[in-house]
Formats: sequence, C-alpha cells, structure tokens
Amino acid sequence: MDWLIEVLRVETHVEAMWVLFGFAAQAMFMGRFLVQWIASERAKASIIPIAFWYFSLVGGIMLLSYAIHRQDPVFILGQALGLLIYTRNLWFIHRKKP
Repeated sequence: MDWLIEVLRVETHVEAMWVLFGFAAQAMFMGRFLVQWIASERAKASIIPIAFWYFSLVGGIMLLSYAIHRQDPVFILGQALGLLIYTRNLWFIHRKKP
C-alpha cells in the first residue's frame, strides 16, 4: 500500500483512500456522458435518459464529499449548485409520472 501513497503523492493511507474515492466519484460523474451518448445513439437523436440524472446526482454527491474533504470552495460551490439542478430535474421527471 506504500507504493500507492507514493504514486498518488499523498502522505497517509487515509489521504490515499480519499484520492481513490475522488477518482471513483469522477468516474461516476463521467459515466453520465457515456449513458447519454449510448441512449442518443440508440434513439438516433439527442436525448437525456433518466439514468443521466441519477449518475449526475450520485457522482455529484460523491464529488461534493471529496471537495468538502479537500476544503476547496470553488469545487464545493460548483458541485453544490449542480446537485440542486440534478435533484430538481429528477423531481420534475418523477412528478410527471402517473
């Protein structure tokens, strides 16, 4: 595990775990684009599937957690505002259903 500390350029195992969590969060957040791309290719039109908003929400929560841990105010503000948008869009989608 010491090699991981060196590769990630952190000082502790806890920080290494946080960086790995940050990478996982970024992968989740980026997954939303893959979901949207696949859905659009299948539909032969630009669409945004519900899964896009769930990936956005989960990835956003994870990234916000990472940003808070890192105490990065720019990152915190960006993710917090995004979470409002993702939540609102999911609320619209689920309110519309019978």
